[in-house]
Amino acid sequence: MTVTGWLQIALFCAIVLALVKPLGLYMTRVFTGARTPLSPLLRPVERGLYRLAGIDEAHEQHWLAYAGAMLVFHAAGFVLLYGLLRLQALLPLNPAGQGAVAPDLAFNTAVSFVTNTNWQNYGGESTLSYLSQMLGLTHQNFLSAGTGIALAVALIRGFSRASARTVGSFWVDLTRCTLYVLLPLCIVYALFLVWQGVPQTLAPYAEATTLEGGKQTIALGPVASQVAIKMLGTNGGGFFNANAAHPFENPTAWSNLIQMVSIFALGAALTNVFGRMVGDERQGWAILAAMGALFLAGVAITYAAEGAGNPLLNALGLQGGNLEGKEVRFGIPGSALFAVVTTAASCGAVNAMHDAFTALGGLIPLVNMQLGEIIVGGVGAGLYGMLVFVVVAIFVAGLMVGRTPEYLGKKIEAREVKMAMLAILCLPLMMLGLTALATVLPAGLAGPANAGPHGFSEILYAFTSAAANNGSAFAGLTGNTPYYNLTLGAGMLVGRFFVIIPALAIAGSLAAKKTVPASAGTFPTDGGLFVGLLVGVILIVGGLTFFPSLALGPIVEHLAGAAGQTFAAGG
Repeated sequence: MTVTGWLQIALFCAIVLALVKPLGLYMTRVFTGARTPLSPLLRPVERGLYRLAGIDEAHEQHWLAYAGAMLVFHAAGFVLLYGLLRLQALLPLNPAGQGAVAPDLAFNTAVSFVTNTNWQNYGGESTLSYLSQMLGLTHQNFLSAGTGIALAVALIRGFSRASARTVGSFWVDLTRCTLYVLLPLCIVYALFLVWQGVPQTLAPYAEATTLEGGKQTIALGPVASQVAIKMLGTNGGGFFNANAAHPFENPTAWSNLIQMVSIFALGAALTNVFGRMVGDERQGWAILAAMGALFLAGVAITYAAEGAGNPLLNALGLQGGNLEGKEVRFGIPGSALFAVVTTAASCGAVNAMHDAFTALGGLIPLVNMQLGEIIVGGVGAGLYGMLVFVVVAIFVAGLMVGRTPEYLGKKIEAREVKMAMLAILCLPLMMLGLTALATVLPAGLAGPANAGPHGFSEILYAFTSAAANNGSAFAGLTGNTPYYNLTLGAGMLVGRFFVIIPALAIAGSLAAKKTVPASAGTFPTDGGLFVGLLVGVILIVGGLTFFPSLALGPIVEHLAGAAGQTFAAGG
């Protein structure tokens, strides 16, 4: 670890915090229908889209109708993307002549991008055409990110409204998010990436002659536009197989910093949107503080582990930290910070290979995902995931003092707690259940590239990443098989929609409640005590749920590495 490394981390945190209030104010105005600086340009476009789609923007939906619209929308998106991938060879904008994507891989990829997971069992430059990358993947990147933000706003309305039957309109929220937030930011962002050296072209792949006289094909394409939304929307799906480690996706230290900032920017700002819409910005800062405490702890552990390096190599005098699997242009601090950011925010983009991290360095990304992707989390998904834990924390506080739990003037009762626990428990069910299945079936055991605890970690990481809608991988697992394509797809679907539906049910239930005035016995939820309680509940729930699985993988690897031991096949 170095002072320069810590300064990089401090600079990142300072930029993110500086963006919280301006972005929060802007998004609040967008979702409350207030005038914004872009309204003169975009408001006519918005009205035109509503007329074309037959949408009455003044008509709001009950939470069941909101959820139904969301599910139908994504079902249609899945069918269209699956069809596009299967028919790829017959469609235009395919200069490399890519063939049709196999049925199981097309299923996995369509589910992955519709659910904002962006798990990739393929190499983009060797599998997909330009049309599939643009019309298929980039298109879904916008819509899945917009859906996450829309759902977070619907849940915020549940907390901010009283005696109401509706939580907004899915169609209006999605349109405004895409039109006023995602598209303008991505246009500016893509131009910045082009300036940094990221390609944006429809020209065929380039042919180059190497110094030895050989021929090399250099993959190109409309990269900047996809990278912009993959980062800003916490999607994570790379244009190239190497993702953000590829010099055409992430060429410089500046692009690396801005990509990390963009991963956190909207998710962090949504906490401010929450505070503004419920009428108390301190509530939003309290939630962000809980997220920040967990994030900083993860960064400190990961950077310390990677900076210390491999104990076996250190004993041989090969010190200087663990640079295996990392790009020299980013170094250890830029790689360690990126790994924590991308798994805390359910982005899944990687600028280093997590499979090559030290055991404890690889443990933190795994923990970030297994906590439910609530440390900032995906755009929107992080906030509604954290609010689910808030419901549980308030319930625990009520039990400790012997009074009905309240949050923001709303009584938290059995229905809300049941829905919260349903949303929380569906994740370990898929992560651990599918992992257990893969470790006993021949088709599952054929996937890991390593034996012993690290091979187990590769399987556990894959299903954790899928169910958490993250999309990053340990990179040591051969996932492009019918078994893994189908089971990972199932994990993505449950991890996305079995959290969304209970969260919307909580929104509808809370919106219908009356607001109760605060009293002397009301537990304050805008101070350090509440932040500590919330962090404690998250760690306790996560620890009780996942510690056995964690102990069997990275922790065992760390202890074995420190003792100089190795594992034989099946060890």
